[in-house]
Amino acid sequence: MASIPHEKEVAEDLSPFFLIHTDGTISRFGEDWVSPPSFDPVTGVTSKDVIVSSDTGVSARLYLPKLSSPQTKLPLFIYFHGGAFCIGKASSTFYHQYLNHLVSEANVVAVSVDYRRPPEDPLPTAYDDAWDVIKRAVSRSKAGASTSGCRAMQTSKGAGANIAYNMAMRAGARDGEVEDLRIEGLVLLHPYFWGTQRTESESEDPKFTAVIDRVWPFAHPTSVGNDDPLINPLGRGAPCVSTLGCARALVCVAGKDALRDRARGYYEALGESGWDGEAEFFASEGEGHCFFLLGEESDGAKALMARIVSFINRR
Repeated sequence: MASIPHEKEVAEDLSPFFLIHTDGTISRFGEDWVSPPSFDPVTGVTSKDVIVSSDTGVSARLYLPKLSSPQTKLPLFIYFHGGAFCIGKASSTFYHQYLNHLVSEANVVAVSVDYRRPPEDPLPTAYDDAWDVIKRAVSRSKAGASTSGCRAMQTSKGAGANIAYNMAMRAGARDGEVEDLRIEGLVLLHPYFWGTQRTESESEDPKFTAVIDRVWPFAHPTSVGNDDPLINPLGRGAPCVSTLGCARALVCVAGKDALRDRARGYYEALGESGWDGEAEFFASEGEGHCFFLLGEESDGAKALMARIVSFINRR
C-alpha cells in the first residue's frame, strides 16, 4: 500500500480509495503497486507504454501475445482500469498481471488506457480520454495495424466498466463521428453503477455504500448527483439502453459485491429494451468485488476467465 502522509490533516476519509486533506491535496492508496512494461516469461506477452495524445499527455499500455506469424490479425481489446475513477493506473500491478494473463488466454491485442483522474482532472475528462483512445485505435487499425479491422472488444472492472459502458453508449449515438467503428463486444466486470435509491445488496454493506455515495460527487462535481445518467443508466433522464452500440454484452457480478443488484438490473433491462444485440450474464457466487485481481489461480477466477475468453473468441 502506498505510504500515506498521516501528519497531514484529513478533511475527508474515502478509504479504501483515497484521503482528502485540508490543504486540498489527495493521497491515493496503492499508488506504489506498479509494474513496468516488459516481456512476461510466464505468458509470453510483451507490453510497452505509448503516448496516445501529445496534447493531453494521455498514455496507454499495449499488450501483444506471442504470435505464430507476424501477419497474424488479432481482435483489438480495449481495457479501462477500475479504482472509483480516482485511483489506479494502467501500470498498476493488479491490472498489468491480469492483462498479461487475459491477453495470453484470449489471444488478443490489448490497449490499457491510462485516463486522467479526478480531482486533478474531474469527470467527464476520463470519458473524453477513453473516447479519444477508441477513435485513435480505429484509425490505427485502418492504417494496417496488427488487429483485425475495427473489430474491437471492451472490458473493464468497477469504474472502468462504467467508462466502457458509456463508450458503447456514445458509439451507439455517434452520428457518423467514426463511421466504421464496430464494437463487437462489451464485457462489464462488476460495473460501478449507482443511484440514490438503495438496493438490497447495497443495504447489506452500509459502510461501503456510505463511501460510494460520496465518491461520484467528488469525481464529477458538476454532475446532477448519484442519479446522473452516466452513473445510473436506469435512472430518470438516462438514454434508453437499447441504443447500446455493440453487438454483444457480457455482464459479470460477484455474489458478495454490493454493486451486484444494479448490474443484474442493468442486464435485465438490456434484455427487455428491444436492443438488437445478445446479452449474457455471469455470476461468481461467494466472491467479493473484483476478487479475480487478487488470485488468478482460484477456482472462481479461473471460471470467470474461461467465460470471458469464450465470449471474446466467439464469432
